[in-house]
Amino acid sequence: MSTKTFRVEWAQVAQRDLDEIADYILAENPAAALRMAESIEEKAVTLESMPSRGRVPPELLRFRLQMYRELQVPPYRLIYRIYENTVVVLGVFDGRRDLEDVILGRLLSV
Repeated sequence: MSTKTFRVEWAQVAQRDLDEIADYILAENPAAALRMAESIEEKAVTLESMPSRGRVPPELLRFRLQMYRELQVPPYRLIYRIYENTVVVLGVFDGRRDLEDVILGRLLSV
């Protein structure tokens, strides 16, 4: 029995999120910054085999936006969407922040 494999891609804004997280941690602890960035990237790679396992973010479920999913990499949340054979990482957010505020801020800055 073969397992379907998905390609994982990062949106530019998600890559920028990851870079900003690493830069923020880097100021205090370079080793921790590398570990966190690697941990987030490794979690994204696991989406190649089972992307549907992530939950729908509760804040988005309230608005019936069920096409988005998330994986937790404490304290961060990796938000993604599945498109046929591709998983696109759309953002990496600090789980201690209100996701609605973060998304609204991102939309208003465009």
